[in-house]
Amino acid sequence: MPGTDNNTEGRRDGVWAEPYALASGQTQYHELGHIRLWVTLLDLEWQIRSETLDLDTDPASWTETIGHTLPAATVPLKRFVRENQSSTVTFIPAVANLPTVIRPYQPLTIPGGGRCTIYVGTPIWMKVCVGERQTVLTEVPLALPSLTWVGRNTMEGELCYSSTSFARLVLEAVPKRPWRAVTPVTLINGRSEPLLLERFSLPTPLLSLHQNERGQLWTPGVTVEVETDMNSASLHVDEAMLAAAGTCRHVADAREKLARGRLVRAFDRMFG
Repeated sequence: MPGTDNNTEGRRDGVWAEPYALASGQTQYHELGHIRLWVTLLDLEWQIRSETLDLDTDPASWTETIGHTLPAATVPLKRFVRENQSSTVTFIPAVANLPTVIRPYQPLTIPGGGRCTIYVGTPIWMKVCVGERQTVLTEVPLALPSLTWVGRNTMEGELCYSSTSFARLVLEAVPKRPWRAVTPVTLINGRSEPLLLERFSLPTPLLSLHQNERGQLWTPGVTVEVETDMNSASLHVDEAMLAAAGTCRHVADAREKLARGRLVRAFDRMFG
């Protein structure tokens, strides 16, 4: 079990879905993504403090330290009653609770009758869970998401998160960060005309999370087929993981259930 050395002040790599043991009075400090997080165990309560950093670059690592140091009093504090004398804390990744609009930095054109697979990285939320039952105390976005509206007008549509992406075609070029998940998106242009991909609404709440032997987070692939009819597109969430992800273990369920084999038609929401 990580974190059982009560005297350590050294930094280590953080891990998903593995329990850390704390003693009363100890604080575990994390640097991950765009946040700093402090989790403190006391005799009768858990305390969680977090702050979001304004960073110019995306951090590539996750470090954690167990000690007795607290942040400044200006960092917001949340308190939770400690039940059943639980002394373990587990960090479970979670996908966004809203669809995520992916905007490639440079639009991508798919020729008529063509297809391609792009790899996008989507931000992850961290669920702070305690005890053997992994009771969720709170969840923290690991990058501050921006919101956007996708729809025909202000009355028809839905609220989504917005994320820019390089929409890479080569998997090896995708940065692997512990606070982002890789999603393979296969786009099939069934029309005779080219399809210009300027933005794409990824159904993140329908995606589960999996971790490979290198500690990287993946979601199942998503296949989108644009048919001859411009008013619709078919979306399908793959059941199996992409072979290129390697051997994976399931670490988190999707936030929303998708009926087996169901196709979702939402051209306006998907590319609008």
